[in-house]
Amino acid sequence: MNAAKAFLPAAALLFSGLLVSTTATAADAPRVVVSIKPIHSLVAAVMQGVGTPDLIVDGAASPHTYALKPSNARSLQQAQLVFWVGPGMEAFLQKPLSALGSNATVVELDHAPGITKLKFREGGAFEPHDDGDEHEAEDHDHDHGEFDTHLWLDPHNAKAMVTEITTSLVAADPANALTYETNQKALNDKLDALDTEIASTLAPVKDKPFIVFHDAYQYFEHRYGVRVSGSITVSPETIPGAQRVAEIHSKVAGLGATCVFAEPQFEPKLVNVVLEGTSAKSGVLDPEAATLPQGPDLYFDLMRGIASSLKTCLS
Repeated sequence: MNAAKAFLPAAALLFSGLLVSTTATAADAPRVVVSIKPIHSLVAAVMQGVGTPDLIVDGAASPHTYALKPSNARSLQQAQLVFWVGPGMEAFLQKPLSALGSNATVVELDHAPGITKLKFREGGAFEPHDDGDEHEAEDHDHDHGEFDTHLWLDPHNAKAMVTEITTSLVAADPANALTYETNQKALNDKLDALDTEIASTLAPVKDKPFIVFHDAYQYFEHRYGVRVSGSITVSPETIPGAQRVAEIHSKVAGLGATCVFAEPQFEPKLVNVVLEGTSAKSGVLDPEAATLPQGPDLYFDLMRGIASSLKTCLS
């Protein structure tokens, strides 16, 4: 009994020491802020076991139409590291990053080594990107109006981003370098397996043409050989005119497009107008993960969801 009594203070002291150690580790994790869900998922996967990054564009919001909240501003002011794609995707962040994130290291992932960039498509069933485009009007000093910024929709680009994310985290937090690098290797293996899985899923339907709400899928299309035949609008925040809708309607009918895909954040009535009088079916694609809960698994759920939606509608 005396031995048991003597053990209790020692056990309490040991537990207290472990608690202090755990708390210190959590406190030592760098303050990391990420712009959008797909990128946040990759950062969260690299940071597993160290900390959890903050997310700016949460829930079903879209970076195309987002307005910064006071809580986002506070996160940026406290951040040590900020990850974003770049001004072509998150135009709303340009000025806040200059004003609020001046103490942080800002990592623009569209500049990551090894990233493949594709220029916007123009003409035919794809609207021209002229000087009236919102992204170009935002700041003519950048070239972000020239290429499609949905870079994450190719797992090879995701791997390039993961390398840049890991390098930046190790530089900011060398004490946890081994954890970041171990997570990077595991994540790259998962991305390779995902790439093989999606290619197999889409093989039976990759030759069937379809129309998308906006031209966000070039990277997915080039990676897996699927056939995007046109988009309803080039900018999700801009409603296309009657002539544009009529052109796409004719395209659907003329090509015998199997499916026209809406997106969950935007008004589906346009898709219904385009489908009217054709034999095409409708589906939903979610390139920015509006309907998915944030976290390290989101990227994989996002990519599998796109592949599954395509296969289901095109079959």
